[in-house]
Amino acid sequence: MYYFVYKHKIYTIRNLNIRLNLHHQLKTMQRLFITLSVILIGLKVNAQINSEDSLKIIIEPKIAKGLSKQEVFIPIIDADTTKSSDIKGEFWDTVSFNPYRNEVVKFPLQITFQDSNYASPISKNKVITSRYGWRRGRPHQGIDIDLVTGDSVYSILDGIVRYARYSRGHGKVVVVRHYNGLETAYAHLSSINVKPNDSVAKGQFIGKGGNTGRSTGSHLHLVTSYKGQYIHPEYIFNFNEDNKIRAQELWVTKEWTRASFHSARRKSKLKLYTTEKEALASLVKTKKIYVVKSGDTLSRISKRNNVSIASICKTNSIRKSSTLKIGQKLVLEL
Repeated sequence: MYYFVYKHKIYTIRNLNIRLNLHHQLKTMQRLFITLSVILIGLKVNAQINSEDSLKIIIEPKIAKGLSKQEVFIPIIDADTTKSSDIKGEFWDTVSFNPYRNEVVKFPLQITFQDSNYASPISKNKVITSRYGWRRGRPHQGIDIDLVTGDSVYSILDGIVRYARYSRGHGKVVVVRHYNGLETAYAHLSSINVKPNDSVAKGQFIGKGGNTGRSTGSHLHLVTSYKGQYIHPEYIFNFNEDNKIRAQELWVTKEWTRASFHSARRKSKLKLYTTEKEALASLVKTKKIYVVKSGDTLSRISKRNNVSIASICKTNSIRKSSTLKIGQKLVLEL
């Protein structure tokens, strides 16, 4: 394992490459995160810029014994600065959690991905303790993932840190804007290890989990948004061990940006729209007349017909607290 000095403190490469352990066998062309100011110590090696596109590391014969080569060349890949300027071009605000607050957006929203996988925000199995949706009379606009205070938290995609500070509700929180315009927020952290305008790679350590802000126990509150619209995270990402992005192209309708259409206590039934045509077709509602029966409640009708309570109330001009009568007719928009 190589060691390097950065800002007069010693870290191991493992700090930036959390999936490695001390006995990890590296592979040819495997990518490792390093800083630009790197001084290799711990092993007696000579590091020098070999050309404009590679770093040459010369290992002492004694240490190189058993290796096929005494010299190792690490290619230097320039960052694409055009991507950085693009995502910082509009509504780049390092002091507001949501700089799009008063912006009017047109639905459906199109989000595209270059990757098919994301990096898990935590290093252990992801256990969702509360989902995106209506919770205790208010919108819960993200998902809660179980962790212990001090657990490492990682950026799920490449991007640039837009916001990293304490917020009254979210506590210590980091917001990363990704190169497709999507933003992810990591809330209730115990410590923040990045600052605004820092570039971060997929899987890079950004802070430690905690219980700061409006929180009743240690967990990671993960928020996904696009142009200020809080999107149901499970519409975009599959939170199992595969870490799959649901599709390379997703079209998001209002249904997936309104917490009132979902319950934080149960998993929403997914219907992905991967083309604009599918998304627009979904906006055409079919109406059904439902006759209230004995024992019916808004919650029961909602579950049985896969329609939100908010939609039932809006369509029929009633409140959530309204008393239903046997034989009453309700219009359901499906």
